Amino acid sequence: MPDPRRTPSDFPFGVSQYTTGKLPLAQDLALLRRLGIGAIEVCESKLPANGLDRALAEIGDSGLQVVSVQPRYHSLYPNSLRRHPAGPGARLARLRRSIAAFGRRFPGTTLVLNTGLAPGGDLATAWREMERHYRRLAAVAADHGVRLALEPLHPVYMNTDTFICSFAEAAEFVRTLDHPAFGLLLDVWHCGKEAGIHELIQRHRRLIFGVHVSDWRRPRARGDRRLPGDGDLPLVPLLQTLRRAGYRGAYSLEIFSDPRLRDSLWRHPERTVARGRDAFQRLWRKACA
Repeated sequence: MPDPRRTPSDFPFGVSQYTTGKLPLAQDLALLRRLGIGAIEVCESKLPANGLDRALAEIGDSGLQVVSVQPRYHSLYPNSLRRHPAGPGARLARLRRSIAAFGRRFPGTTLVLNTGLAPGGDLATAWREMERHYRRLAAVAADHGVRLALEPLHPVYMNTDTFICSFAEAAEFVRTLDHPAFGLLLDVWHCGKEAGIHELIQRHRRLIFGVHVSDWRRPRARGDRRLPGDGDLPLVPLLQTLRRAGYRGAYSLEIFSDPRLRDSLWRHPERTVARGRDAFQRLWRKACA
């Protein structure tokens, strides 16, 4: 059981590169170092497709801990971010290349996956295929010294990005897969209001490989999230449940936004990251009180 006196310095607090919008890699790294943040979730889509090794070397030289990775292709089937190629074989080949590249440079990190859309709406076949392919992929990840984590998405994405829309269903899939290198990514924006989420976290605590933090308010655009504490999620109880469950992994601030919004959190990346860091620290202190 975690020590209730633990502070955020006792576990990795990181920032996903998605949080800074279109800010390039060098500025992302400099920003996090300037704000005293020691960990990062790397988003491969923000790295150059040609010259990936140089970008990974730059990240390694920064001294930041890579707690997780969002691969450029992170789903077996097409989704809104990557519609092509459509075939699972081609997508898996690209994903295996990501596993190998990040495994060489950052062993021990976690690559985040989701499902994409079931072809023709055939959920049963898509589930079986994904089980077969992701089990093999888990073995590849283990061979490269990294782990994979399935991230269930909120039902608002069921027609664009996923056919697993709850933490309960994702946990069912991971337990069926039954591989030590394959677990769950808990994103509180997606699952924080799910019925029974506290009991689910306790029950599946050993499967949680990472946590994404933001806050929910009914979105005004597709990518419209809030900083921790600025929305409607019961974040302090969720953090308390994770502590009681013995979760000791990373918490990563992951903020999506829309530049068309007047108050878009992507307009001022440094202010967004600094406020997000401070907000999480305040919530953690309340969770420990």
